[in-house]
Amino acid sequence: MKFIRFLSKAYAFLKKDFRNEVSYKFHFLLQLFTLFINVSLFFFLSKLIGSSSYLTEYGGDYFSFLLIGVAFNSYLEVALTGISKSIREGQMMGTLEALIATQTDLATIIFSSSLYSFLFTSVRIILFILIGILVYNLDLSHANYPGALIVLVLSIFAFISFGILSASFIMYFKKGDPFSVFFSSVSWLLGGAYYPVEILPQWLESVSYLLPITHSLKAMRLALLQGYGIVELMPYILILILFIVLLMPVSFYCFSISVNKAKENGTLIQY
Repeated sequence: MKFIRFLSKAYAFLKKDFRNEVSYKFHFLLQLFTLFINVSLFFFLSKLIGSSSYLTEYGGDYFSFLLIGVAFNSYLEVALTGISKSIREGQMMGTLEALIATQTDLATIIFSSSLYSFLFTSVRIILFILIGILVYNLDLSHANYPGALIVLVLSIFAFISFGILSASFIMYFKKGDPFSVFFSSVSWLLGGAYYPVEILPQWLESVSYLLPITHSLKAMRLALLQGYGIVELMPYILILILFIVLLMPVSFYCFSISVNKAKENGTLIQY
């Protein structure tokens, strides 16, 4: 019964966000058009850079390495900004206070508020990959899709932990969120989206392994480009599970504290 109520509320969030998005039709279509431009940019950039011994583990093709890295790093960006953006909009429109007053639990609010963003990002990534396959001969013939899906789901939950921390900052301080900006920048720099982390100085490479995106992108590339099976991906899967176990309770606790503090101060709808 509780799960059915969760699905009902999640669907309501999804429908609201979809209606809001498609109301700006030009912006909606423009996002899809830019996918082709971005894929083309990556393809011609890969022609300039060529191959490298650092890419041997991933099949040696920089275009496929770059395309997958940038595409799936989008999930991190959505996790970092999607929840806090929804919280911010709820404060500005006055719907957040009404929603909390309905005794909707925080987990439902958090996950439902980012549901549309993740679904739309998934559609964008599928189109992103399809353009690479159909136009620029991206080779995913050896891909292990079930393994990639497991890595993706675990990665999303690991990323959401950071998104909840970002939303906690917005809820408490009502200002811009330096946490998401800093973490996003560090992840793009050290996470391996544009280049293998092995190319970094040794001390920076060591720091990169403290980020979930590093393990996520490596596992995703090995699954899609090299066809790694579940057993071979297990070290990365276990690391992502560890991130979830450690960070998820902390992030929920911080968000709960922020909400309670805003209630006490009467600043729940201030922004």
